Amino acid sequence: MQTLQELGEAVATRRKLLGLKQGEVAAQAGVTAESLSRFERGRSAEFGSRKLLAVLAVLGAELDIVVQGQAGNLDELRRERAQTPAPRAASAPGTFNTSESR
Repeated sequence: MQTLQELGEAVATRRKLLGLKQGEVAAQAGVTAESLSRFERGRSAEFGSRKLLAVLAVLGAELDIVVQGQAGNLDELRRERAQTPAPRAASAPGTFNTSESR
């Protein structure tokens, strides 16, 4: 994520996934429902770090700092893992790995 709007959308997605209403999350996080609503819709010019961390705590999520270009999103990582064959355990010379299907 690179914009406040994308972050707000991710928060909204997580909240909905958990089946929580904006008012519930806002009350538990100590922010106004209007403030959370504007943030989730990308209508807020700023959303303070204290507010963000409080909302994330209510949602059981955390902020992770990643160097740009070093990680993809979760869907990309899942696709990559699905396409990459699992590493096979190395067998000692002269032995066979019986767990491999042939």
